[in-house]
Amino acid sequence: MCNHKASLCPLKPLTPKEKQLNMDARKEGLPLETLFSDQYPQVRRWLAPFILACSLYFLLWIPVDQPSWVSALIKCQPILCLVVFLWAVAPGGSNTWLLQGALVCSAVGDACLIWPEAFFYGMAAFSVAHLFYLGAFGLTPLQPGLLLCTTLASLTYYSFLLLHLEQGMVLPVVAYGLILNSMLWRSLVWGGSASWGAVLFTFSDGVLAWDTFVYSLPFARLVTMSTYYAAQLLLILSALRNPGLKTH
Repeated sequence: MCNHKASLCPLKPLTPKEKQLNMDARKEGLPLETLFSDQYPQVRRWLAPFILACSLYFLLWIPVDQPSWVSALIKCQPILCLVVFLWAVAPGGSNTWLLQGALVCSAVGDACLIWPEAFFYGMAAFSVAHLFYLGAFGLTPLQPGLLLCTTLASLTYYSFLLLHLEQGMVLPVVAYGLILNSMLWRSLVWGGSASWGAVLFTFSDGVLAWDTFVYSLPFARLVTMSTYYAAQLLLILSALRNPGLKTH
């Protein structure tokens, strides 16, 4: 038995199970309730512009049949705010830069989708964004069983969607679907907020594609954009799993 002076107690070696639990805790990082607590006020402070930009987008609600550079800027502004958020709060390193690259490409895609004739450019920009996310989340561990599950779910959806596409749209949509499925797979393996973000991103894209190519859905734009902005936020919060946050 150790006496009341803790400094005189020898340290007990960690068991293999305890070491694994510590590794899992470091991987998961800080829980969201901790990130938004008073302990990290810079997180809430630098997220305020993103929340205001989202509010501005939904308040103005510029009609989709009135494309302009102003509407493109308003639509892209929340994503650009997340770029600044990562710069101000997230620890440095290649992972943060990859996430910022994904956000910049997403903003380009958002701007392109304002104009129907630039749809292919928007799809290409989002494809590159997903590749950046893939680089951020890595390829290990593989977990092929999870890949099989996401692929089966994607095939089920796209088997219905492809029936309604023009011939020239089939290959681009299939290529984008493969990249999106890969991003979903790696985000689920990464875990934490990234997994929820990827699920929301996939859902948002699914609603957008169905509304565009198959059948006009009620409130499709509201559902698409609300889940899209939430998805991007959750994906970039994965950069904060390392507790070494900036404090400036």
